[in-house]
Amino acid sequence: MTTSVLQQGFTKNQLSFKNRIFMAPMTRSRAVEQKPNDMMLEYYVQRASAGLIFTEAAQISPQGVGYIFTPGIHTQEQVQGWTKITQAVHAKGGKIYLQLWHVGRVSHPEFHGGSLPVAPSAIAFQGQAYTPSGPKDVVTPRALETHEVKAIIADYKNSAKLAKEAGFDGVEIHAANGYLPAQFLEDGSNQRTDEYGGSLENRSRFLVEVTKAVSDVWGPERVSVRLSPRNPYNGMSDSNPEATYLHVVRELEKLKLGMLHFMELATLPEGVQPFSPKVREIFSGMLILNYGYDQKSAEEVVSKGLADAVSFASLFIPNPDLPERFRDGHALATPDHATMYGGTAKGYIDYPQAGEQQ
Repeated sequence: MTTSVLQQGFTKNQLSFKNRIFMAPMTRSRAVEQKPNDMMLEYYVQRASAGLIFTEAAQISPQGVGYIFTPGIHTQEQVQGWTKITQAVHAKGGKIYLQLWHVGRVSHPEFHGGSLPVAPSAIAFQGQAYTPSGPKDVVTPRALETHEVKAIIADYKNSAKLAKEAGFDGVEIHAANGYLPAQFLEDGSNQRTDEYGGSLENRSRFLVEVTKAVSDVWGPERVSVRLSPRNPYNGMSDSNPEATYLHVVRELEKLKLGMLHFMELATLPEGVQPFSPKVREIFSGMLILNYGYDQKSAEEVVSKGLADAVSFASLFIPNPDLPERFRDGHALATPDHATMYGGTAKGYIDYPQAGEQQ
């Protein structure tokens, strides 16, 4: 039997991975009081056969919170919880990166003692925040002062230090899905007139400075950035997404970023040209593609050299042993959407391995 290209281990920029089937970050909302717990430990250990696990997003500060039951990485108690997880994943032969998160305007005053969420500009969008007292419409955020932007960059650096203390193999900056770094990047959410707004260089500055700060802790080779151009999630829009995102990729390339996690639909609508081949030409680090891939389409982009690996999200929920299922041709289970977010072990750590189903 021919070994799939996805099953092949590889080394790039002094980092080695046992396969090219990565687990994408997924909010599952099982944390208690923003702290990782034993149920989360079991969840990640079950999926340690992935070439690399990207954890669910972890907020870098109380200001960065926008969802219930999500973990953080800004206290020693949180470090202790994550340390148990990294040690257990490593004991199973896995690698794990922590995703660093600030939601910006995608929040609600209920998370902040009545204060407004913060953003690059005071621009509202239509959506809801899931608060402790239920779903509520988001509000118009407060625009950050320049000195506050610098303080948030320092929060990213501090959380990167705590992630290192917790034993992770690296970190990922969540700059996708309409959260704070994306809000700075795209002109639909950034109308600032200081050094962080206006030109492409200025709108990219926040993410570039965050990446530099995190790289000071980890070295750029151990840092990933996740981007999602043309993604209307959380009210995002940009007048020229190709120019915006290719510019920021060039800036990240200058920093010798180790890993770029690029979200773009595996199958785009007819007439829409993908950005990822252009990203591949610019970026010399590890390129991981994500969003709507199955085994066949993932094998195709890796075989063509268009990506070093592909990350899978919802396929990893009901198929904890996804690399083995791809390898052995086992049928793939489908997730229970009712238990996707929040709740108990049901729909979280009770999905069987392929052999157990037999």
